[in-house]
Amino acid sequence: MDISLLQTFRSAAESGSISKAAQMLNYAQSNVTAKIKQLEAELQTPLFYRHNRGITLTPAGQTLLTYAEQVLRLLDEARKAVRDTDSPAGPLSVGSMETAAAVRLPAFLANYHRQYPNVDLILKTGPTEELIEAVLSYALEGAFVAGPVRHPELMQERVVEERLVMVTAASQTSTTSADLARTRAILVFRGGCTYRAVLKHWLLEEGIVPVKIMEFGNLDAILGCVAAGLGVSLLPESLAASKASAEGLIRIHAIPERHRTVETVFIYRKDAYYSPAFQAFVAAFKTHSF
Repeated sequence: MDISLLQTFRSAAESGSISKAAQMLNYAQSNVTAKIKQLEAELQTPLFYRHNRGITLTPAGQTLLTYAEQVLRLLDEARKAVRDTDSPAGPLSVGSMETAAAVRLPAFLANYHRQYPNVDLILKTGPTEELIEAVLSYALEGAFVAGPVRHPELMQERVVEERLVMVTAASQTSTTSADLARTRAILVFRGGCTYRAVLKHWLLEEGIVPVKIMEFGNLDAILGCVAAGLGVSLLPESLAASKASAEGLIRIHAIPERHRTVETVFIYRKDAYYSPAFQAFVAAFKTHSF
């Protein structure tokens, strides 16, 4: 089976359109149509339903897409393995929770870059669930997430244990964290964030119904709104303490001990190809003091 047929098929399946697939691949539309027909003839089954909105995978097409993605991924890994030298270089894509990226990673990433300047490091931030899915789908080579993570296809390395605290505006008078959660708006990251899940579990346990839950896309927005008195949030103490002491805009409040700790772990696939850049990255964070 011709690899170019699989590449064309995957592009058409992902875009849901022959014309969009042609644009992605820089092909003529007729060329994409011909390649798909050639593949269907070779497999003796239709791979797409054609309709006025574009194309949709048939059951056979859905099955083939799974295998096509595996074949193309393995081919890409083979190219990397052949090109790689013993010296770490080239692209490296990893992910991290925003809080870890803000506090735990800057010094480590700076040291890694100084040691391996030929590595093109890409860091993507997001909530834990989103990052786990990205690693599972090979979109990221690894990620710093809240743990523990138990999945048969993943390895995990413990990085650090975080203590969670409630943060409020500096002007907030002293009171219990439960009272604060009961009377203030709760500011959280989007769904999939472990800190949000911990907060939700704690509030359910206390029988607290928040007056309002407000969702934010990044850490700076949450901190800015907390400092302005819009509401309260649950964040790692290491981050909150640095902001409280440096800017004096937020106040820290303890939460119940049973909900106070969460691990940060680094996850990666068991079956992925580990480039020299990735191997050096893992070795470096194992010896780094976070």
